[in-house]
Amino acid sequence: MLDKLKTIDDRFEAITSQLEDPATYADPDLLRRLTREQKELEPVVEAYRAYGQAEADLASAQELLSDPEMKEMAQEEIQRAKADMERLREELKVLLLPRDPNDSRNVVMEIRGGVGGEEAMLFAADLFRMYVMYAEARGWKLEVVSRSETELGGLKEISFLVEGDGAWSRLKYESGAHRVQRVPVTESSGRIQTSAATVAVLPEAEEVEFAIDPNDLKIDTFRSSGAGGQHINKTESAIRITHLPTGVVVECQDERSQYKNKDRAMKILRSKLYEAEQEKQNAAIAAQRRSQVGSGDRSERIRTYNFPQGRVTDHRLAGDVKNFAIDAVINGGLDPIVDALTTADQAAKLAEAGES
Repeated sequence: MLDKLKTIDDRFEAITSQLEDPATYADPDLLRRLTREQKELEPVVEAYRAYGQAEADLASAQELLSDPEMKEMAQEEIQRAKADMERLREELKVLLLPRDPNDSRNVVMEIRGGVGGEEAMLFAADLFRMYVMYAEARGWKLEVVSRSETELGGLKEISFLVEGDGAWSRLKYESGAHRVQRVPVTESSGRIQTSAATVAVLPEAEEVEFAIDPNDLKIDTFRSSGAGGQHINKTESAIRITHLPTGVVVECQDERSQYKNKDRAMKILRSKLYEAEQEKQNAAIAAQRRSQVGSGDRSERIRTYNFPQGRVTDHRLAGDVKNFAIDAVINGGLDPIVDALTTADQAAKLAEAGES
């Protein structure tokens, strides 16, 4: 492990030197790649250097054991250094686990009302509000690409971009079927109803990584429409792009500018095609190993929001750790759930590494 850490430390120093070279700033793509790699390596390097310092402190303290006047202080220092080394060793094991290559990416999210009629659409709107509040709390930027609303304020479907540090690493666990149990506002008899909405989370693909042949695209323009199909724009600013080889269709109508709608639609299309290519490449690996926290397939029931009992249950977790206060979660307090899922995922990977 230490040899691998030394190699990482050397690479970090090499990147730092490159970033200090003015010539690097003449190549924006190189600058972006180096900055991203440096940020990914930094926590590993910091822990490795702290481990080296603890190791040096241990050696210095052991040299003082022969001095009667310093022996007691040296023993305390030895215990402290050993404890630091053990803690850092475990931390480094986690940091050296294979990284999700998409963790530093922005994301594309889609929410669709599922089983449950109008109540499902209202729940989809609640989920969107939850993600808006979570993005604000994390300092991320959220932009709506397209939406289809109901007359009661529900969402048939909505697509949006989330940009910011760690967006994919935190939001990737949201992909799947979300179930709600509550008395709908449309229910006059006070009966509890179960409804569902699906959430899809895709890593945003960058143009330099996934090129699309313009000849493979069919681009149509149409008028934007609001709730109940009402036209909200007299000009044909909405965009529909069809990728002819795959049949993937993307629409964007949230902006009044046709150019902006086309730009956002292309981002969504690129991400969908990128995800499809990744799924094809990873199919064999995914079949062999399934994480404790689930695959994130949108057909899975990953979470239940039980309003009468005031709790949210994440079905990928076990024991008491799977239940969370609904008021906090529905108002954007997703970090405790995400932290628990991340810990479970790391534990599964550590166990797998120990078996191999």
